[in-house]
Amino acid sequence: QVQLVESGGGLVQAGGSLRLSCAASLRTFSTYAMGWFRQAPGKERKFVAAISWSAGNTIYENSVKGRFTVSRDKAKNMVYLQMNSLKPEDTAVYYCATGPVLANSMGSYDYWGQGTQVTVSS
Repeated sequence: QVQLVESGGGLVQAGGSLRLSCAASLRTFSTYAMGWFRQAPGKERKFVAAISWSAGNTIYENSVKGRFTVSRDKAKNMVYLQMNSLKPEDTAVYYCATGPVLANSMGSYDYWGQGTQVTVSS
């Protein structure tokens, strides 16, 4: 059974940084991609960033390009989302997900974590 557990969320002032972590238990990592999504109150869940486990290829949503960096640690089975220059509009619950292809659509991901809250104050 696949399990994803996010951590690292919290309250930060605008302009600050946070690093989210996702601990993944997967039988076969090489064919998977890991994605980060976020859901603000009253809004739909949206794509943030993703990385292919094997090659480390990455894709980002436009509003986070240059501010957020997704990475993975194969030895630790961990995926990270480094978030810099945070803005109040980044406030959301952030979810880690895994799927068979590198993609920016929710439907491409099969398993999801429970989420971690990120709140950015102005």
